[in-house]
Amino acid sequence: MAIPDFQSIMLPLLRFYSDGKEHTNREPIDHLADEFGLSDQERKELLPSGRQAVLDNRIAWARTHLKAAKLLENTRRGVFQITDRGKEALRSNPEKINMSFLMQFLEYSERREKYRRDYENRQAGEAQHGSESTTTPEEQIEEAYENLRNNLADEILSQLRGSSPSFFERVVVEVLVKMGYGGSLKDAGEAIGKSGDEGIDGIIKEDRLGLDIIYIQAKKWENTVSRPEIQKFAGALQGKRARKGIFITTSDFSQSSHEYVSAIDSKIILIDGQRLAQFMIDFNVGVTTEATYELKRIDTDYFAEE
Repeated sequence: MAIPDFQSIMLPLLRFYSDGKEHTNREPIDHLADEFGLSDQERKELLPSGRQAVLDNRIAWARTHLKAAKLLENTRRGVFQITDRGKEALRSNPEKINMSFLMQFLEYSERREKYRRDYENRQAGEAQHGSESTTTPEEQIEEAYENLRNNLADEILSQLRGSSPSFFERVVVEVLVKMGYGGSLKDAGEAIGKSGDEGIDGIIKEDRLGLDIIYIQAKKWENTVSRPEIQKFAGALQGKRARKGIFITTSDFSQSSHEYVSAIDSKIILIDGQRLAQFMIDFNVGVTTEATYELKRIDTDYFAEE
C-alpha cells in the first residue's frame, strides 16, 4: 500500500488518540504504519531533502490540522491528547476527516481565512480533477524544487551536447576538482587530454597529494555507450597497471556496461549525462544562484519555559 496522503491520515490519527491518553508525537507513527500495512521501505522513505521521513511529515501535518480545529490539544511540548470536540467528532462516525470537514469548526475556518483565496483556487482546481490536495506544504515545495532542478539539469545537458570536445573536457576537469580531486585546477587542466593513450583521455590526481592516479575517459556522445567501449577503457587501464578510472559521457550507458564494471577487478565509475549535470548543479559549475528561500519551523525549546 502506498503511503496515505496527510488528509487520509487525519481520521485514523484521531482514532489513535481516542483512548483519551496523552501520547508523544512519536507514538502514532508505528501504529499507523502497521494499520496502513506499510512496508519497511515505505516506512523509511524520505522527502527529497532527505531530512524527514514522508510518513512522519504527513502525520505531523495531519496532527497540525486537527489541533487547529481543536480536535486535539497540545498538553505539553511534544505531547497531544484528544479533546471533547475530538471525541464528539468521532462519535458522529464520519466517513472521512479532511480539510473540508474541519472547515465546520470556527477556530479552523478563521485560521484559514487569510488563506481563503488560495484555498478556493485550490478547491476549484481539485474539483476539476475530482480530488482534494494530497501533499503537505513541504512536499509541494520540494516537488517544485525537484522539478526546477531537473529542468536545469536538462538545460545543462543540452548545452554540453552542443559544446566542443575541448570545452566538455574542461567542464569534466572543473567538476572533478570541485569534488576534491586533481589538486589545483591548473594541474588538472594540464593532465587532461595529454596522455595520448588509446582509450584514455587524461589523468587526474585522486587527492591533492597525488597519492593515486585516476584515469579519465570523457566522451561527448549522443548514442548509448555500450560494453565494448568500457572494455576498451578497462584494457587501457590494465596497460597502465591502473586500478581506478572514470568514464564520463553526455549520453548514457547500457545495462551490460554497468554489469561489466561491477564484475571486474578495476574500479571504474560510470557517470552519464544526467548525473554529470546534477554534479554541476551540486558543485556550482556552469550555474548561478538566482534566489534563496529560507524554510523555518517553530523553535519549541524557545517556548519550553512558557
